[in-house]
Amino acid sequence: MSLTNQVIVVTGASSGIGAIAAQMLSERGANVILAARSMDKLEKVGAGLKGSYRLLSMDVGNDQSVEDGFKEIYSQYGRVDCLLNNAGYGKFTYCDEMSLDEFSAMMNVNYMGIVRCTKAVLPYMKQVHAGRIVNVASIAGKLGTSKSTAYTASKHAVLGFSSALRQEVREYGIKVTTINPGPIDTPFFNLADPSGHYVNNVKWFMMKPERVARAIVSAVEKSPVEVNLPWVAGAGAKFYQLFPRLADRLSYRMLNKK
Repeated sequence: MSLTNQVIVVTGASSGIGAIAAQMLSERGANVILAARSMDKLEKVGAGLKGSYRLLSMDVGNDQSVEDGFKEIYSQYGRVDCLLNNAGYGKFTYCDEMSLDEFSAMMNVNYMGIVRCTKAVLPYMKQVHAGRIVNVASIAGKLGTSKSTAYTASKHAVLGFSSALRQEVREYGIKVTTINPGPIDTPFFNLADPSGHYVNNVKWFMMKPERVARAIVSAVEKSPVEVNLPWVAGAGAKFYQLFPRLADRLSYRMLNKK
């Protein structure tokens, strides 16, 4: 599908794969709305875009902020052709050492943020019987590891939500895709792994953000059900689903690098 003049909302667009994906979408002729909390960071990203764009200060973790943000979008454009739910964060801490507030906060942004934005676009998409929703989850949503109970739970929720939503909107011609990447070399780990211990252990396996952004843009164009990156991680998650006891025993030392 051509992206020329398509109205595409990208959350979490102020850095990392969100910023790079927004740039690639702009290069393909899309009208890109870059949404994030920091307007200063968004302005830097927007300055590098070649096509039409709009900057939107929006906190996906806040009901009113999302409602107001999408009102502005519909007021200017009258439609949203594609919603790219990319906003999210992680912190790697043992379950008993992480506060309940932190569990709630991560679920609020990573999962409920997607729910809020999706509910904002669904009425229009259902009305016109068209639209694409691309949710950036994580391979962690399929394959849990030590010190990521809160993060894994939030991404697992995204996968479940996306699968059920796909069935709900099928008759309306709306496509729902999940992107499930492994570790990516982005500022995500500045908060998730401030010690750098995990990054050092998996540096050889980490993907460049451009690779993931290209996969996201391709998903916007082609609307597959899901994309797992890298392929070996997707294969590992499938093996775990088929043989959980064996996979758990074999993967314990290899996966728990945090």
